[in-house]
Amino acid sequence: MTTDEFIKRSSQPEPNSALNNPATGYWVSQCIYIAAKLGIADLLKEGEQHCDALATATNSNKDAIYRLLRALASVGIFAETQPQYFQLTPLATYLQSDVSNSLKAYAIILGAEQPYQAWGNLMYSMQTGQNAFENLYGMNSYEFLQQNPTLGKIVDRAMTDLSGVESAGVLTAYDFSSIGKLVDVGGGNGRLLSSILQAYSTMTGVLFDRPDVIDRASDLLSTAGVSDRLQLAKGDFFNTIPEGGDAYLLKHIIHNWGDEQAIAILKNCYQAMGEAGRLLAIEMVIPPGNEPSAGKLMDINMLVMCAGGRERTEAEYGELLKAAGFKLTLIVPTASDVSVIEAVKD
Repeated sequence: MTTDEFIKRSSQPEPNSALNNPATGYWVSQCIYIAAKLGIADLLKEGEQHCDALATATNSNKDAIYRLLRALASVGIFAETQPQYFQLTPLATYLQSDVSNSLKAYAIILGAEQPYQAWGNLMYSMQTGQNAFENLYGMNSYEFLQQNPTLGKIVDRAMTDLSGVESAGVLTAYDFSSIGKLVDVGGGNGRLLSSILQAYSTMTGVLFDRPDVIDRASDLLSTAGVSDRLQLAKGDFFNTIPEGGDAYLLKHIIHNWGDEQAIAILKNCYQAMGEAGRLLAIEMVIPPGNEPSAGKLMDINMLVMCAGGRERTEAEYGELLKAAGFKLTLIVPTASDVSVIEAVKD
């Protein structure tokens, strides 16, 4: 072997190394979870600190904190500036609490004991096609959050933070100008609907969700400046949905349910809207073939965490909508991982 051949071969990673990184991915995710849970990024917002000070502030072991931060620095999250001193990196800034597009709450939810244990039970889902979370905890994830309100608040915060990125992409990609009244079905704390109302000053909106969710939404809505054009409605989308909307918006609702339940929700929207009404579902749409897609991994998370939940392809959404009386008219990709799926009465 020549010197040039040796150098070329040495510079190329072995195939098993390429597999090693994703195979150990959960090590990284758990390190991120601990850093988020301990609030390390918030402690570093004023500048670098010695890991001993960080350990004291978080009531943690000094050696363990150093090893954690060193590991995270190796993947670009935090940076060691001098021996045992660490500072924020661009990636680490998103683990702060009060920054735009924060992922702190989301990192905590992904790494929390219950989702982590449910993913550890993935083989159950593979063998049965059933929900791993419910198998472990004897209830679905929604029931669990209702019984554990502290965790539920973190989930609410995570969904709010993620919604900011997705909302901006939706507003840029889709033209809402012809809609006079928009009903947000299962709209959570109303961040997306508020953003749309802020962008379209003549539009009115209805935020519809479970009573406990609507009650928690009040604080955010009071600061959005659209209260005079926004009606709050409490109920269950499996029963009835407010009538009179020009369009009905469902963001990350359909993917939570199997086909039977999803069709039931869509049929209730069909009954509530007029003949010229529009349905707008904001979801990940799985592309064909081997094309990379966040939806393909999220689909496994739905299998693990949500009984019946799944991400779907364009063809699967078309069939689902048809079964509820709709016709798929348009799919509009956005800058984020979601698309706007538009349908009308068939």
